[in-house]
Amino acid sequence: MGYAVVLGEALVDLLDGECAGERVYRQAVGGAPLNVAVGAARLGATVEFVGSLGDDVLAGRIRELLTTSGVGQRAVLTTGAPTTLGVVTFAGAEPDFRFYGTPPSYGLLGPDDLDVPLIEGAAVLYAGSIALLCPPVLAATRRAWALATGRRVFDPNVRPRLLADAAARVELREVVAEFAASADLVKLSTADAEVLYGDGSPEAAAGRLRDLGASTVVVTCGARGALVAAGTDGDPVSVPAPAVEAVDATGAGDSVMAALIADLLADGPPADLEGWRQRVGFAVRVAGLVCESRGGAVAMPTRADVARRFPT
Repeated sequence: MGYAVVLGEALVDLLDGECAGERVYRQAVGGAPLNVAVGAARLGATVEFVGSLGDDVLAGRIRELLTTSGVGQRAVLTTGAPTTLGVVTFAGAEPDFRFYGTPPSYGLLGPDDLDVPLIEGAAVLYAGSIALLCPPVLAATRRAWALATGRRVFDPNVRPRLLADAAARVELREVVAEFAASADLVKLSTADAEVLYGDGSPEAAAGRLRDLGASTVVVTCGARGALVAAGTDGDPVSVPAPAVEAVDATGAGDSVMAALIADLLADGPPADLEGWRQRVGFAVRVAGLVCESRGGAVAMPTRADVARRFPT
């Protein structure tokens, strides 16, 4: 089966909410790559997290969640920076993220900090998200990408608040194109596509990334499910989402990637587009279950949880 290396950020989210009639912020360990690492581990995968953490109490809570979830930390870098906070508010279809902490605790991993044998031995390497906006992490990711001998998966996980202007969007679009060109799997959302390309069409986004060189592309579409394009089987196919009682969509897209990574480790890539449709079908069921609980990373389910909620 092998193991996955998940490279990127871990931080603490403060989720806007209400308690006893007062506005409060609920603390939750987060960061898209951390969510992916925890989600894949809970689905049975062997996972190593690679990134930089602070040295404060909040970083200790991040480490505790990784440990209790069975995620390895042998290549985690400890720094003196306070843990970055992501303040999350809800006023529309997509949550609004603002990040606090300079320098960001997740942005200090450099190329010389990589555990080269760990990267080279991974069956799957995941990279992406906001850590790529930090030059040291971008350089580290480029080195890891070049060292990887297994399957490479990528998720841009765009956060518009971190893109100062149109030039920053162009720069990120170029980074996405760089990694997509040699990726075995790219996952992005329609919201990501809208920011990157000015077009939230999942078909257009999938076509663009496939033209760049990505072998398989999965575009998540919220309550509408997902779209997958793979192989030479022609048009992409849509995968409907299950009906759920959603209370919190935090981490739902990350859980899709977690499920896809776990299945890649367990069974390798599907043989055809129908196989990918079934894989993505399971992944959106995982995401549906995540949406029925609060907490992002702590809401990531096991395979038994998914089977109970969505019996076949």
